[in-house]
Amino acid sequence: MEIDRKAFRSLTSGLYIISSIDADGRLCGCVVNTLLQVASDPAQLLVSINKQNATAEAVSTSKRFCASVLSQDTTMDLIGTFGFKSSKDIDKFSEFDHSVCESGLPRLTHDTLATFEVRVDSTVDVGTHLVFIGTVEDAEVVGEGTPITYDYYHRVLRGKTPKKAASYNDGDDPAKDEIVEIEETASSEQKVAWRCRMCGYTVEGYPDGLPEDWRCPMCGVGRDYFEKVLI
Repeated sequence: MEIDRKAFRSLTSGLYIISSIDADGRLCGCVVNTLLQVASDPAQLLVSINKQNATAEAVSTSKRFCASVLSQDTTMDLIGTFGFKSSKDIDKFSEFDHSVCESGLPRLTHDTLATFEVRVDSTVDVGTHLVFIGTVEDAEVVGEGTPITYDYYHRVLRGKTPKKAASYNDGDDPAKDEIVEIEETASSEQKVAWRCRMCGYTVEGYPDGLPEDWRCPMCGVGRDYFEKVLI
């Protein structure tokens, strides 16, 4: 039986930053959409991280992680930095508000509603990802607002699913469903936009072309990676 990949869109989830520190003392962090409370006494959280992420290796080594619940007002440059770039290449925390816990773990507070510090109790290998289950040692409300959902990220912000995400389904991205390639004649109801071929980020306007110094706020590529579309 063939799996209908669109069915997975009905599963609700949010967007979170998982952070840790590796064996060399490097601060690591990435975006995930799989973070669940699985027990109340003691309070325990479960997170799924792609094995290829530097953050997964850091959590495996340190046996600890911090989780930051992102706000609906989260900027695309934050999602782009933590979702489409590697902690092995850049310091993801340098441009965003954060603190360092007593345990040495980085804790993102930028565009964050709440944070959790977790001690890993067990790890499960599930193929492309590692599932970490741990006990919450500290939790704090750091902001007010509405948590961002994965659906909001796709349908309102028109974000794309990174290939390393647990929810990635090849060839099935909601962002593409709402956008058509540019044609010679646009209807009066359609708007010109530019879509990043690397990460799917879409920006409206600029009918005469993006500025020469334009950089994608999500993945950092230049304007040559953008294609003109109608929305």
